[in-house]
Amino acid sequence: MTQQINLLSPDEQKTRLGKLRDEMKRAGADAIMISDNANKYYTTGRVFAGFVYIPAEGMPIYFVRRPVKLEGDGIVYIRKPEEIPASLSLNVPATIGLELGTLGYNAAMRLFKIFPGSKTIDATPMLQAARAIKTPMEIERIAESGIKQERVRRVPHLYREGMTDLELQIEIERTSRLEGCLGQFRISGDSMELYMGNVLTGENADNPTPYDFAMGGAGIDPSLPVGADGSIIRPTDSVMVDVNGNYTGYMTDMTRTFTPEKISDNAMHAHKCSIEICHTLQKMMCPGIEAKVLYEKAEEMAKEAGLHPYFMGHRQKAGFIGHGVGIEINERPVIAPRSRDILAAGNVIALEPKFVIPGTGAVGIENTYVVMADGPARCLTNAPEEIISFE
Repeated sequence: MTQQINLLSPDEQKTRLGKLRDEMKRAGADAIMISDNANKYYTTGRVFAGFVYIPAEGMPIYFVRRPVKLEGDGIVYIRKPEEIPASLSLNVPATIGLELGTLGYNAAMRLFKIFPGSKTIDATPMLQAARAIKTPMEIERIAESGIKQERVRRVPHLYREGMTDLELQIEIERTSRLEGCLGQFRISGDSMELYMGNVLTGENADNPTPYDFAMGGAGIDPSLPVGADGSIIRPTDSVMVDVNGNYTGYMTDMTRTFTPEKISDNAMHAHKCSIEICHTLQKMMCPGIEAKVLYEKAEEMAKEAGLHPYFMGHRQKAGFIGHGVGIEINERPVIAPRSRDILAAGNVIALEPKFVIPGTGAVGIENTYVVMADGPARCLTNAPEEIISFE
């Protein structure tokens, strides 16, 4: 059975390649060679073993190793990268962009050798910039994932008295998969790993993790030191649920907080502050605003509420309150104090101003928003924001 190499409509691919070529022109790249799965998915609508070669002008070339029997214009089957130059003939680029931000050393050296006369530059920033501004089709896919992820309100029906955070997470993951969650959780960035999301209960939320996530958790094994650690959920614990929202190949990022009975007044105060920060920043997220200004406003609100010691962690703090989301978590722009990003219409951003309250756990919300050309950002994750009781 044959399959098409390109699953994007002609107009959609033209739009995406147009954005990418604008970035290539600014960077001085005559061509780029894509090997990262997320970027192959962005440029073709599918993942395959091989490379996408995009010249500054002309049609892309798809160098495919697996699967066999893909069809479409521009396909060249290869066994190894060294066969690529022969297909390019006299069109070897003077300057070629490679994904130096994600390629391993050996893979990069191998590609350097097949373009010995070409100047090599990093294509990673070009791809990040192009992917940061979503097309209407991408926003539709993300919104569809958001609608399905909103079914988090079913979580209270999965809770049983005396269960552990891990047992609850397993039930949430099972329900998510039955609803159509793909399970794939792609994360952009250096060495960050997570299995389908994070469920944090009580004091475990204050356990530092080696990963640059908003919240931590000890995990159940040193091989994956993040998230649920098998703690029994106590009546006065907070239970923060931040699970996979990938239902379409494009993800939403959403967090909601639960409790078996009643959490402390300080934790309730912090949760309300998180909601207020999200609502305030939603109105501020307009084209042209600096990302760092959003962070500064959130930090200011946390300080005014007397909650800064608990803001974005307690024992260990995260250095951001939001990030781009789409094919991967942690895309651009990043909402951080030293961010140089400036928001543009079509950015899709997850805001997560969270708090860790000693003795209670993590509280706060996370929503995914799309930046509009006019007016406030549009929320794509519209589940109830207040703390939800398991009762």
